[in-house]
Amino acid sequence: MDSMRAEEASLEKLYGKEGKSARSIRNTPKYAEGLKFTQGLMKRVFDGDYRAWGQFREAMTTDDFPLLFGDILDRMLLGAYMETPQVYRAYTKIETVRDFRNVKRFTVDGAESVLSEVAEQEEYPESSLGEAKYEYAVRKYGRRIPFSWETMINDDLNALKDIPARFGRAARRSEQKFATQLYCDANGPHASNYTVGNKNIISGNPDLAIDALQAAFTQIAAQVDADGEPIAIDQLHLVVPPALEVTAMNILNGTQLRLTAAGGASGQELVTANWMRNRLQLHVDYYIPIVASSANGNTSWWMFASPQAGRPSVTMGFLAGHLTPEIFIKSPNAQRVGGGSADPMGGDFDTDSIQYKVRHVFGGTFMDPKMTVASNGSNT
Repeated sequence: MDSMRAEEASLEKLYGKEGKSARSIRNTPKYAEGLKFTQGLMKRVFDGDYRAWGQFREAMTTDDFPLLFGDILDRMLLGAYMETPQVYRAYTKIETVRDFRNVKRFTVDGAESVLSEVAEQEEYPESSLGEAKYEYAVRKYGRRIPFSWETMINDDLNALKDIPARFGRAARRSEQKFATQLYCDANGPHASNYTVGNKNIISGNPDLAIDALQAAFTQIAAQVDADGEPIAIDQLHLVVPPALEVTAMNILNGTQLRLTAAGGASGQELVTANWMRNRLQLHVDYYIPIVASSANGNTSWWMFASPQAGRPSVTMGFLAGHLTPEIFIKSPNAQRVGGGSADPMGGDFDTDSIQYKVRHVFGGTFMDPKMTVASNGSNT
C-alpha cells in the first residue's frame, strides 16, 4: 500500500464508494490492508508531507477513513500507555470486574492449625471457620480536550499527534497515584492499614539501612495466620520514594554485607554475601512524596510480599472489556450542503471545535495487612 500512487491513495479505492459497516470491515483482509496504508499516510502527515496532508483531508470525507483513523489513535494511545510500566503492578494483584457495582472479596480462616491428638474413644475436637470481607468498586475517570479547526490546520496535526501520548501519560499516572494512596497517606504509611495491632509497622520506624531491612525481613516473617501458623513468604518487593533510590541501590547492589556478629564481642563484624539482592526487588514510586505531602514523603519505605504468595496486600481491578484507556472523537454535527459523509476533523457546526475524550475505568482496595510492613523513616 505504501507504493500506491497519489491519485490512488483514497479509501474509496480500498473499499469502494459505498463503504461498509464498522463491524464487517474489521473482519476483512481489505481492512488490514487499509489500516496499514492509513498508518503510512498518517506518518507522512506527521512528518510534514503536504501532499499527504491533501490526501488526508480528501480521505476524511470517505465513509471508512474515520473508523481507520480512530483505530490508529487507539493504537497510539495504547502504545503511549504501555511505554512506561507502572511499578505498582509488581506488588499488587490485578483483576477484572464485570460492572460498576461493589465487588466483594471474602476470605475464610480457620481449621488449618496443627492437628490435635485424639485419644482412644474420645471425640475429635471441633474447629470453626471465620470470614472477612473486602469490597470496592471501579470508577470512571477521564477528560476531554478541545481544539479549533484552525489549530489543526496551522499546527500540521502536531497537536493531534500529541493527544494520545498525553492521554496515555495521564492514564498511567492516574493508576499509579490511586495505587499509592492505598498504602500511603499524607504522613507516610497509611495510618488505617499500618498499625501496631496489625504488627506491620517496623519497630522504631527506622530509616532505610541494612539493619532496618533485616528488621523488616524478621518482622514480616514473624506474621502468622488466624490459627497462629506461620506464613511462608519468599519473594519480596521494596518500594521507596525517589529520595531513597540511591540508598536502596547501594544496599541491594553491594556484593557483601558487613554485620555485627550475633553474640560476638563489641565491634566484631560478620562479612557475608549480599543475600538481600536475591530476595528483594526494588521499585521507585514517584508518587510517595506527592501523596505524603505533610510528612515523611522522602523517608518512608515499604516491603510487600509478592501478590502470588497467597493473599495480596493490595488489589486493583479493571472493567472487563475496558482494561486499558479508550480514546474518542466527538461526532460532527455539521453536514456539507453538497452531501457526503460528515468530516469529524471539520469541527462542529457553531465553532469548528474538534474534541477528543479519554475514558479509563479502575478501582482497588488495601486487603491483607500481614503481607506488608513499612516504616516512615522518622526513627521514632
